[in-house]
Amino acid sequence: MKFLYNIFIVLYPFIAKIISNKNTKAKLWIEGRKNLFNELEQTFKNKNKNIVWMHCSSLGEFEQGRPVLEKLKFLYPNYQFLLTFFSPSGYEVQKKYTHADWVFYLPMDSKQNAQQFLDIVQPQMVLFVKYEFWYYYLTEIKNRKIPLLLISGIFRKSQPFFKWYGNMYRAMLSCFTYIFVQDKSSAALLNNIGFTENISIAGDTRFDRVIEIANQLNGIEIIEQFIGKNITIVAGSTWLEDDEALDHFANTHPNIKFLIAPHQIEEERIQECLKLYKKSILFSQLKNGNINFSNYNVLIIDNVGMLSKLYKYATISFVGGAFGNDGVHNVLEAAVYGKPVVFGPEYDKYREAVELIENNGGISIDNALELEEEFEKLLSDNNFYREVASNAAKFVTSKSGATKKIVAYVYEKRLLTN
Repeated sequence: MKFLYNIFIVLYPFIAKIISNKNTKAKLWIEGRKNLFNELEQTFKNKNKNIVWMHCSSLGEFEQGRPVLEKLKFLYPNYQFLLTFFSPSGYEVQKKYTHADWVFYLPMDSKQNAQQFLDIVQPQMVLFVKYEFWYYYLTEIKNRKIPLLLISGIFRKSQPFFKWYGNMYRAMLSCFTYIFVQDKSSAALLNNIGFTENISIAGDTRFDRVIEIANQLNGIEIIEQFIGKNITIVAGSTWLEDDEALDHFANTHPNIKFLIAPHQIEEERIQECLKLYKKSILFSQLKNGNINFSNYNVLIIDNVGMLSKLYKYATISFVGGAFGNDGVHNVLEAAVYGKPVVFGPEYDKYREAVELIENNGGISIDNALELEEEFEKLLSDNNFYREVASNAAKFVTSKSGATKKIVAYVYEKRLLTN
């Protein structure tokens, strides 16, 4: 298995370089790692050694790690925080994140890179988020006896940790000082392969994050002007299949306002939305002024970073992605506001979506017809609407507290000292 892993870590950068001329993400991945070690050496040359390093694969994992990082930074002001990403979709959005002292790409895993990186940074504690496992980094951290925590970990039986060929992956798990998992099934899987002493169920830190966002949120005046006092449906992280399920309802209900935030905002994708939604306008066009909002019932959000704020305005939230194989996007951003959350059929890989359905705060639909039926029922049956909305809010609040448990462990074990 280690042989195959070594082939992978060599081939990955090679393939990324080959496709970088045609693939934006691959290009950013390659460009972001040019002269990376030189930049790291210059950055950390004269820095103090009270450094905490948090690593996230991408943007979703960052949202899980973020509440822990911010709480630790508040409690331990004499420490500085390094945040690294593997994927451009995380780094490019959060490279100016103000609560981290530094934000970098993570150099590709290898024995030499791991040693060089740790020689430069010399962290006092390391946090990996959810399911980011890099063999050489983890083993080198363990060899140096640096406290290493996995936070918001989640495990499935299909993963190599639990297979006959998974010795190398089980060795990676043994590198962690402590593992905080999201649920009982993850804990049981780890117990079955001998991890019993250094794990606990803390829950998912994303619940803490969405609650924090909702509590801090200010209004967006131009959005409020657009929707007025109308019923509003917010559709977040949509793909073409989601918009094709939504467009008929939007086009036949001109008195309902729709805020559509596509998952990708390339020109081709925006044009797809403009074509599907007959009375639509782009958010970027609103700043031109002198817009008669009554001429439009669909506002297409052609920027990144607004979605979590938009769900506040929803009468009903629709979360995209669940008509595709990858599955539904973040339902918690919507559910936290105590509004019904609707999404497509592919959600079984996402525990929060499964549990939202089980707690009757979410509704899954298979096609456009079912979508329209559920929307009509929610909008016409006040008792049903209030019940689903209340269940969504209760589900989120009942799952909060993971950040507190993780930070308490750091404090009790004195992994950092003021």
